Amino acid sequence: MMTARHNSVSQNASLRADLLLALALIGLCVAARMLPHVSNFSPVAAAALFAGAMIGRRSLALLVPLAALLIGDLLIGFYDGRVMATVYAALALPALIGMIARNHRMWFIAIGGALAASLIFFVTTNFAVWAFSGMYSLDGAGLIQCYVAALPFLKYTVAGDLFWSVALFGGASLLRAVTGQPQQLTTAPRT
Repeated sequence: MMTARHNSVSQNASLRADLLLALALIGLCVAARMLPHVSNFSPVAAAALFAGAMIGRRSLALLVPLAALLIGDLLIGFYDGRVMATVYAALALPALIGMIARNHRMWFIAIGGALAASLIFFVTTNFAVWAFSGMYSLDGAGLIQCYVAALPFLKYTVAGDLFWSVALFGGASLLRAVTGQPQQLTTAPRT
C-alpha cells in the first residue's frame, strides 16, 4: 500500500524530472536559434512534440515552445505581432499533437507528428504573412503567390522537424533501452 509520503515524494520527483526536461528543451531551442543555421531548420516544433508526448504536465509541455520562442525573440528581436502570434500558435500545436498521440508508438509520433507540425506551420504562418505583411495582394492570386514563394523553405522545415524529432525521440528510446526502462512514453500524472 502506498503511503501519502511516498506518493508526495513520487510526485515531487516527477515534477522535478518534468521541469528539468522542459528547461533542457527550452535551452536547446534557444541555443539553436542563436547559432547560425539554415532558415526553418529548427528544433522548436520537434521539442514541442517531444514535450507533449513526454512531459506529464500539459501546461509545462505547452510552455516549452512558447518560452523558447519568447526568449529567442527577446534576443533576436520582435516582428509583426499578428504574424508572431501565428508563429507561436503554430509551434505550440505540436505539443498538443504529442499529448493526443502519446498512446501511439513513439516512432509514429516522431515521424507523423513532425510531418503534421511542418505542414501546420507552413499553412498557418504563410497565410499570416499573406494576410498581414502587405507583400502580397489580398486575393487568391496573392495567396497562391505567397505559398509558392514559401515552398523553398518548406523542405527545410520538414527536414528540421524530422531530424530533431528523430534525434529527441530516438535519444529517449536509446536512453530507456540502456537503463532498462520500459519503452512506454510516460506514466506521469496529466495536469
